[in-house]
Amino acid sequence: MNKLFCVLVGIGTVVSTYAQKFTTEKSSIVFFSDAALEDITASNLKAISIFDATKGEVAFSVPIKEFEFEKALMKEHFNEKYLESEKFPKATFQGVFEGYTVSQGGAQPVTAKGKLTIHGVTREVVIPGTLEFSAGKVVAKAKFIVKLEDYKIKIPQIVWQNIAEEVEVTIEFNYQS
Repeated sequence: MNKLFCVLVGIGTVVSTYAQKFTTEKSSIVFFSDAALEDITASNLKAISIFDATKGEVAFSVPIKEFEFEKALMKEHFNEKYLESEKFPKATFQGVFEGYTVSQGGAQPVTAKGKLTIHGVTREVVIPGTLEFSAGKVVAKAKFIVKLEDYKIKIPQIVWQNIAEEVEVTIEFNYQS
């Protein structure tokens, strides 16, 4: 059984009846590579996430093969040469949101602290973002930089001007209770 699935189910079953548990209704992960010769953008609408607002616990899973690119060849290279999606099919995050008050409502700045796993490499991260609470729904947004070398993603010398060493990632999860 998939380890992240067990964590997501575990978080969901441990939550008390008074907890405010949210799951993704809609998700969006977009990355942008600003390189010398070519900009590359890809988006993924298939991520899943769970958020326990009482404890701050959050986990998400992103299927790597679901990123969509402007060109089919970009997607092929992304999956086969760089992210090796057959070997590493998902990127995941497990951690907590800090710095919010559920009863306050509205948009609030938060920090997500936890373990981000990409390409089989797990690193501790701290990501600034926002949570917006309204009428049984929560929207989580964040924008952060991922350094490819931190996750052992290699760029062949022949295309080093086409792919940035750092990629901007924008996340938006729309949760419902």
